[in-house]
Amino acid sequence: IQPTVWFSISLLQNARISIHFSSLSPVVSYRHTLDMRILCAVKRVVDYAAKIRVNAAQTNVDTSSVKMSMNPFCEIALEEALRLKEAGIATEVVAVTVGPDAAKDTLRTAMAMGADHAVHVVHESAGAGAGALPPLAVARVLSAVVDHAGPFGMVLAGKQAIDGDNNQTGQMLAALRGWPQATFASSVSVTDGGTHAVVTREVDAGLETVKVPLPAVVTTDLRLNEPRYAKLPMILKARKREIETLSAETLNVKDHVDRDQGKLHVRKVSEPPARAGGVKTNDMDEFINMLREKGVL
Repeated sequence: IQPTVWFSISLLQNARISIHFSSLSPVVSYRHTLDMRILCAVKRVVDYAAKIRVNAAQTNVDTSSVKMSMNPFCEIALEEALRLKEAGIATEVVAVTVGPDAAKDTLRTAMAMGADHAVHVVHESAGAGAGALPPLAVARVLSAVVDHAGPFGMVLAGKQAIDGDNNQTGQMLAALRGWPQATFASSVSVTDGGTHAVVTREVDAGLETVKVPLPAVVTTDLRLNEPRYAKLPMILKARKREIETLSAETLNVKDHVDRDQGKLHVRKVSEPPARAGGVKTNDMDEFINMLREKGVL
C-alpha cells in the first residue's frame, strides 16, 4: 500500500489548491476565499447582569464599582464577522472601539475571540449620559477609521448599545459613507462572488429579506448567532498583542466631533419609579369592579 501525501499550493493569497495523492490517482480540490476585509465596531458598556445606580449628580450611571464588558449586540456582530472569515468569505476581521484607555480591555476580548487586528480611537467622553459622544460623532469617527484602515467590504456593528439604546450609529455611518445598510440582521450571507450581501431583518411585521451591494453597513440583532467564549490560550495571547491607537485629531475629525458633541445634551438621568405592590382580590367580581374603579374598563 502506497502512503498518502497531502500538500497545498497558495495562489494570489485568496485561493488554495489541495492535492491528495493516493495509490490510485491524485484528487484535486479547490477552495476560493473572497478577498474581503470586515470592520467590526465594539463598545465597552456596563455588564448586562450588573445592578446599576444613578450617580449623585444625576448625570449618568455610576460606573465606579461595576463590571464592564463588551456590548452584547457587539459580541454578536463580532461572532458573525468571525464566522464569515471561517467560511472563507472574509480574509481579515478588524475590531475598532471608541473610548477611554480602559476600552482596550474590550479590544483584547475581541482579539481573544479571533479578531486579527484592533484599533482604539481614544476619547474620554465615550459611553452614555451627560457629556457622552452622540451617535453622529461616533459614526464620523468610524467613517474616518474606514478611510484610515480600509478598504473594507463590510462594517458589522450591534444594532444598539445597552447603555444609551440609541440605535443610530450604524444608520448614520451608512449615510456618511453613502453605503447601503441592512439593520436588525438575524441572518447574513454573501453572494454573487462577494459583491452582494443577503440579510434577513427582524421588523415589526415579522421578517424581511434584503439584498444589498457591498460595501455595506450591517447591524445585528439578538437572534443572529450565539457568540463564542474566548479560550484561555487566546486570552493570554491577546494580552501581548499590539493595538493601534488613534484619536479624533489624527483622523482629522476633531472639529466635527466637537461640533456634534455640542448638539446633544442630557438634562437628567433618574431611576424608574419603584414598582407598586400587587393587590389580591377574593373573586372575579371584585377584580372587575376594581378595574372599573381605576378606569381600565
